[in-house]
Amino acid sequence: MASLAHRRPGFRVVATTRSAGWTARAALTTAVLVATTAFAADTLDPNALKRLVHQDCGSCHGLSLKGGLGPDLRPQNLEHYDAEILTGVILDGIPDTAMPPWRPLISEEEAEWIARYLLQQETQ
Repeated sequence: MASLAHRRPGFRVVATTRSAGWTARAALTTAVLVATTAFAADTLDPNALKRLVHQDCGSCHGLSLKGGLGPDLRPQNLEHYDAEILTGVILDGIPDTAMPPWRPLISEEEAEWIARYLLQQETQ
């Protein structure tokens, strides 16, 4: 790129391809996340949410949810929490721990479903 000292009147410095490409990728990623979340809010798929719990949550909490890096998520260990508290933890994570916020990836309805599922796994 030309330095400001070498600019001609009327000459405009344009963003480099690298920064333009990054901006385009960021915009596309944001659009996909928003569209996915909006679509997911319209249709809850219990089977997909169960898979999410056992695979994605299970990667830290153990595939059988008996604990691992994260604590045991079986109903008998969560019975002192209500669904609202668990929904908040799912959506916003727990600061200064390995529990990440899932808000960018799932809807509030999905988080509520997951919280209820964790509290009543045997009945679902």
